[in-house]
Order: sequence, then structure tokens, then C-alpha cells
Amino acid sequence: MSKNKNKIITSILLGTTALGVLGIVYKKTAHSLVKMALDREHPKFFEKGRDKVRGSKELCKIIQTMTKASNELESTNCEQIEIKAHDGTRLIGHWRSCESPKRIIIAMHGWRSSWSHDFGIIAPFWHDNDCCVLFAEQRGQGLSGGNYMGFGMLERYDCFEWIKWVNEKTGGQLPIYLGGVSMGASTILMTAGFDLPSNVCGIIADCGFTSPHAIWKHVLQSNLHIPYGLYSAVANDMCKKKIQMGSNDYSCIEALKNNKIPVLFVHGSDDHFVPIKMTYENYRACSAPKHLFIVPGAEHGMSYLVDKAGYEKRVIDFWNEYDIKTPCN
Repeated sequence: MSKNKNKIITSILLGTTALGVLGIVYKKTAHSLVKMALDREHPKFFEKGRDKVRGSKELCKIIQTMTKASNELESTNCEQIEIKAHDGTRLIGHWRSCESPKRIIIAMHGWRSSWSHDFGIIAPFWHDNDCCVLFAEQRGQGLSGGNYMGFGMLERYDCFEWIKWVNEKTGGQLPIYLGGVSMGASTILMTAGFDLPSNVCGIIADCGFTSPHAIWKHVLQSNLHIPYGLYSAVANDMCKKKIQMGSNDYSCIEALKNNKIPVLFVHGSDDHFVPIKMTYENYRACSAPKHLFIVPGAEHGMSYLVDKAGYEKRVIDFWNEYDIKTPCN
């Protein structure tokens, strides 16, 4: 065999080995990223990389305020509720009643967060304005069951079950509003794709994304500086194995095209986790009456903190417009 042939064979073998090693690295990286996104138990590197994933260190400055509000909400007289999801998963919620309720809010928290953390700040406003609130704990988080989160694709079914529970408890006589932050916002927007009971009168979606595929792509490329194209196929296959749905199998866009429920879209202009363009996309897709409230300078999920007065006014105006005793859709 000639020396040239030996060199060619050696090059081919080295190239094949390199591609094999690279493929293993890509697969392991994709596995870690999907685990970070969906698994109840997050990878060890997540805590160190949390700020990079969220896209801003500014969020750390308000932790003390939010922690205090979270503790105060947990100390209120909330009744812990347990129901079963459509697939048998145990779901936990916290029911906070008021003396003369005018409406009910079903509140869905965000990714790797909690009911008290995301709504501790706004809970007094809801209570002072005669709202009973069902604070849901999303599947795969907190006390609720499930090993995985579904980025709204699974949680929309859970939200629908909570609507049924609320109406069974209250007799369906009060207006219901769905409220959510981040992944919770996407959850309630995807819930709009169902044929909802007539007393579901509105949706208040704060900084929701358009789809799991879209937010994964944004976070990897913009915040972690990883080319999503290299991992998208592997990540999608892993997603299907974990939750039986691909990352692009359902979206807020799809749900909102046939939605009949009025929506108040809220987003901070300086959101580095969920880009504001996603709310604009959701807004354009919505076929129902819609309102848009953009808060200049607000980071992810911080709109209420940045413009409390403006936020409350827009929400009260929304209630005044759609808070009716007759069927809402």
C-alpha cells in the first residue's frame, strides 16, 4: 500500500473519530440542556449559570423584596387544595378567599419558580380588590407531582382542570380571570385554545413566550451563546421522550388564533429572558379583544415592580370592561 493511501486512510479514521467524539459531546450537551429545561431535578451547573440563563444580573437586586412578599403570602390563610390532572398527576393549589368576592383569579407561576415567589408582590392588590385567588403549583415543581415541566404544553390541561375545580367550588357564578407570569403566562395563553366555560372572562399574560422551541432557541443563542441549530433535533427528540410532545408541537400562536377570551398582554421593554417581540407576536395572533401594556425599563417579570400604579390601573380597567355577571364568551 502506498504512503499516500496510508495518509488518506489515516485522515479518514481521524476524521471519523473526531466526528464521533463531537457527536457524543453534542448529545451530552443537548441532554444537559433539556434536563435543565424540563426535569424537576435540575443539573448541578444550573445554579451557577442561572444568571446567564435569565440574561441579567439586575434581577438579583430585588430578591430581598420578593422573598419578604413571598413569606407574607405563605403566612396568609390559604387553604391547600389537591386535585388530579387529566393524566393522574397530583396537582396542588392554594385557595385564598375574600369576604365579598367580585371575581376569581387562577394564577400560574413561572419556570423553576413558585406560587408565592411570583405572586407575593401582587397578591395584596388582588385581595384588596375583592379577588378570590387559586394559586396553582405547576406540575414538576413545588408540591405538585410529575417529574417534568411541559413549558405550557402540558400545563394548559392542568389549568383547565383548575377552572373546573373553581367552578365546582363556587357554582360558576363569578367571573374568572387567568393570570400568569413567564411560563405561567404561556400556560394560560395556551389554555385559551380550549373551549372554556362562559364565566372565564379574561386573561392577563405577563411576559409569556410564543412556544418552547422559540424560547429555547432564544435563551441558547442570545443568553448562553450556543448555536441552537446544532442541538435542536436532539433536544426535540429528548423532549418527545420525556413529555410525549415535541418542543414545537403546540404554541401560544396556535391557541390565540382561535381564542375568544379577551387578553391583556404585559411585558417589560428590557426583558432579556423572554424577548418583548414574543408578546408582540402573541398579540398579533390573538383573534379576541386584546390590550397591550408595555413597561419601559422593566426586566423579566418586573413590570409590576417598575410601574405599580400603571399596572394596577390597566388591570382595573380590564376588569371594569370584562367583569360582567352574564356569560363572558
